[in-house]
Amino acid sequence: MKTNTLLRATFLFFLIISIPACGKPPTITEIPTTKPTAMLTPLPTQVSQFPPAEIINDEGGPVIVTGEVEYTNPFFTVGVAEPIVILEDQAGFVDRDRNFIFPVESQVLGQITSDFYTSPFTYSLTLPMVPKGTLRDVDNDGEKDTGLMIFAIAYWTNIWGDAYLEKRDQYGGGWSSAYASTRVSDDRDNYLEVYGGKYMIYAPDEEQGFPSSFGEDALLFTEDDPTVQLPQGWTIVDLNTEPFTFDRSQEPKIDLLEPESIALVDFSEMSYEEAFDAMLEKFRNEYAFTEQKGIDWDELGDQFRPRFAQAERDRNPEMYYLALRDFLWSIPDGHVGMDLSVLIPQYQAEVVGGLGIALQELDDGRAIVAFLLDESPAAESGIELGAEILQIDGVPISEAITTIVPWTSPFSTEHTKRLEQVRFVTRFPLGTDVEVTYRNPEASTTTETITVTREFDSFSFSPFLIEETGYELPVEFSILDSGYGYVKVTDFFDNELLTIQLWERMIQDFNENNVPGLIIDLRSNTGGSGYLADQMAAYFFDEELVAGNSAFYDDSTGEFYIDPGDEDILFLPREELRYHGTLVALVSPRCSSACEFFAYNLTIQDRATMIGQYPTSGLGGSIEEFIMPEGISVRFTIGRAVDADGNIHIEGKGVEPNVRVPVTEENVLAVHRDGRDVVLDTAIEVVRQPRGAGINPEGPPKIGTIAETQAALQTTPLLEDLALEPFSEDLFEPATVIYNIPLDRSRDLLWATWWCASPDRFDQNWENIILVMTLDGVNVPLDRFVELEGSIEDMMCRYYVTSLTDWPLGEHVLTTEITFTSQLDDGVQDQLYEPGARIYEYHVYIGR
Repeated sequence: MKTNTLLRATFLFFLIISIPACGKPPTITEIPTTKPTAMLTPLPTQVSQFPPAEIINDEGGPVIVTGEVEYTNPFFTVGVAEPIVILEDQAGFVDRDRNFIFPVESQVLGQITSDFYTSPFTYSLTLPMVPKGTLRDVDNDGEKDTGLMIFAIAYWTNIWGDAYLEKRDQYGGGWSSAYASTRVSDDRDNYLEVYGGKYMIYAPDEEQGFPSSFGEDALLFTEDDPTVQLPQGWTIVDLNTEPFTFDRSQEPKIDLLEPESIALVDFSEMSYEEAFDAMLEKFRNEYAFTEQKGIDWDELGDQFRPRFAQAERDRNPEMYYLALRDFLWSIPDGHVGMDLSVLIPQYQAEVVGGLGIALQELDDGRAIVAFLLDESPAAESGIELGAEILQIDGVPISEAITTIVPWTSPFSTEHTKRLEQVRFVTRFPLGTDVEVTYRNPEASTTTETITVTREFDSFSFSPFLIEETGYELPVEFSILDSGYGYVKVTDFFDNELLTIQLWERMIQDFNENNVPGLIIDLRSNTGGSGYLADQMAAYFFDEELVAGNSAFYDDSTGEFYIDPGDEDILFLPREELRYHGTLVALVSPRCSSACEFFAYNLTIQDRATMIGQYPTSGLGGSIEEFIMPEGISVRFTIGRAVDADGNIHIEGKGVEPNVRVPVTEENVLAVHRDGRDVVLDTAIEVVRQPRGAGINPEGPPKIGTIAETQAALQTTPLLEDLALEPFSEDLFEPATVIYNIPLDRSRDLLWATWWCASPDRFDQNWENIILVMTLDGVNVPLDRFVELEGSIEDMMCRYYVTSLTDWPLGEHVLTTEITFTSQLDDGVQDQLYEPGARIYEYHVYIGR
């Protein structure tokens, strides 16, 4: 085979001589033209059939709108980098179209005029003289009218693209249900219906009607709405009055409203016992996994209410803190918790003391020393790194671990709980004497009494080789020496705009450099915004996908409800920002909440391989915070996350690794003695194996017809073009060349072989060449290939080429065997070609 460049040049030559001539371009007189057939005449002015709206403060209509946005929800500002207030087109609500996207031209941006991060913040919005919103005819007169533009004023945060809101910024479309000038219902019976607040209406003329009340059905923009005629220009409609009030003040003040359902609930003014009962009722109604976890709220009330009552009688805040802590710890859900800062003295008293060792429990049940602090009591007692701990204070180590109640409680999964129990089993009050029975490597059993000292190094030890400075960016990426990409996603809680900018920069860099595979390290990611996590996962797909949904308590029915329109959808970025290479994700129990949703999304369509020593933490729901007496913040789970089929998929389970790295003595010491990252090492081995490797395909790809192959020559790449290996030059000796071609999905390719020689040697060379082509183990006759022959650069060349399409999932093997039956002289090279077979073996991996 000759060089790839030569092959391409010859292909181009054949294309030029084989393309038929096109017809001559049309002359000017042949180009069809159109002309108007009639003059447009203005429509006659119509007399409105509706009574005029009763206007208050008629100052000609609003020009500048100002207002406040008060928020109490503690998550309101999290991750927000570019908050905006806009004039929001409400055509989506008029049509009840939850996929309506606010047109960019309709979005009028306001200014935030005070500190956004301090509630309330203020805004100012200057109205355009003529807006560019969507016209909707809402007068119900049965005639087609010009219609009105209907707007709300709403708060948003801008994450993607330019200064305006795109589809992803709008959560897929619809209309605002929070922090807007309108009040929107979250009850199941009238979900997302506007029931109050204020609208900004623009009438292009004086002939347009608008409802003057909700009508008998209490719904807006329905057939029973009474209608009034509005003046041309801007009018404010107050939906809180009956009938509606129409205001044309020049500088109105319109506040944006926080819905009661997401406002911070505050029990802080209640007594301890009253607050406990209120909290218990809130958990009883709104906690998302009562049935799944078998929680008996009456039983918990009987168990803990006396402790709250006693704390109230004794006026003992510390007793109340501990009762609250223990109640929350009794709920097996890692999302449940409280602000423990009020219990720092008790916490420190129990964990400040250590022995200078940290343990790791192995798959075989043994617990060994994975961390040993130099000059610590344990080291001075003779304990070595890798020593097996057999007993603590005479109790077998496995039993001692089981009895520990960690301060990091509660947990959703047993494996996470067990890891924390192992972490806390070597923590004691200062001055405690601890009897430790251990066995050093290749030594006999020893028992020593060790006095606890103040040290936190062993307590800060992580079994996952996670080193953090606190200055990490949310996304940090590089290209490894192996040529594969690596990215560490620290969390989904940071500046969302920065996170996406870094993420898209990574995708662009890896695509531009043809990085064939990517390792995504999620081992230290503790969560954040589930929506952000979903949309970051979307960069690895080529179609919008439903990732799941969530059930929430509906106080109008007393039941949990999943609304089909609230599906979690992965919205696609621009095509050039999608990555199609092989994916591997590293997971650990520190990967929790939003991190787990991101990891789960990568398992859809088997897009990525999960690698780790343990599953993720199993925190699968949305959370809410509320305030208890003494100002203590309490968090619990209110959203029951499910997959696209309605099954609970993360809570209590986590995301399992596909490839589990065993927790062995060898691996533990490799990590903590030798500094090797065995999980990352495994990932590098796995990412080298393209998706589809080792999978037997259901059948071969489709071999093109002669016509299909000829049509594909100009635009379709060769197998060699997409191979990981560089193109192989001339082989003067018999040899085998292997090409690996990983493809995320099926695509059209050309399979070709060729030989070129000087014209005087060409026929003699080909008389001594035998070609054998096989596809997935089956011989492909040469008459299935297009044969091309011609001269280029003083050489004659013959090509055999066919197109291959519709590749099934799996690993396909193609071979081109070129056997020289005698020594060949091509008349071009100084060196002769020795007899024997040159085998070109192509492994094409189709990931999906």
